[in-house]
Amino acid sequence: MKIKRVIFALVAVVLGGVYMAQAQHTVGVFGGIASGSARFNPVQETRSVFGLANGGISWRYYSLPRFVGAVGADLEFLQRGFSYGYTYQTIIDDKGVEQRDYSYYKRQLNSIMLPMVWQPHVYLAKNHIRVYLEAAFTLSYNFGGDYEYDDSDISGKYDWRLERDNRFGYGLAGGGGFALLFGRYEVGFRARYYFGYADIMRNMNKYYNNATDGKENPFRLTPMRSPLDNVTFNITLAYRFNKDGFMEWTYKPKRQKRSRDFQFSHKGDSQLRSH
Repeated sequence: MKIKRVIFALVAVVLGGVYMAQAQHTVGVFGGIASGSARFNPVQETRSVFGLANGGISWRYYSLPRFVGAVGADLEFLQRGFSYGYTYQTIIDDKGVEQRDYSYYKRQLNSIMLPMVWQPHVYLAKNHIRVYLEAAFTLSYNFGGDYEYDDSDISGKYDWRLERDNRFGYGLAGGGGFALLFGRYEVGFRARYYFGYADIMRNMNKYYNNATDGKENPFRLTPMRSPLDNVTFNITLAYRFNKDGFMEWTYKPKRQKRSRDFQFSHKGDSQLRSH
């Protein structure tokens, strides 16, 4: 009986959510490509990693104009990474200037991201085009991934270690895009920049060197700071539950007429009566 009650309660919650969603909500999917990079401190020789994958699902609530735009959340898979110049050869050019020829270590990892999004927007072409900006606070969980050295055959799966690596992260994100509205569907394009605040590696006060590590860790000394950044480009597809459109398309706030009440002071009244 308890199981039946729980199932009934869950069904009721789902149906209630669907009923509420018929007003101002959309659900959607998105997918595309990304690039990744890291910001090490002390500063290291790095370059971006391109061709990373990105995709997920999204939910948006479209408020009335006085609340400006939409709010919502995404649940997404995002590949991240960086390329680090771990060693170099010095070359002196014809002008006697030192040039460094770096050999790079590349690391790629996976993240489950949860951006909580605010999305101010405007509608154009009689509500058939939506143009928007967005800002988000992000939470992430990092896992898996691999590494490789470009000057050798050394590569493999990355060995995560609790004393060295951070699984959880947070940061900010911002971007913009547009969507074309066809009936109850939105098809569009979005670009977003993820700015990480949490370090992917624990700083040298907690994990000093890699004397006991394998080839997965190329750092002689662990950086003090190592946040990750990403740039993503996505194709988006969303479905609107309300077939009649959003309330903000037809919402017109009531304007109250102001009336003026003239009040005369008793002193003024007495002066008028005396004349």
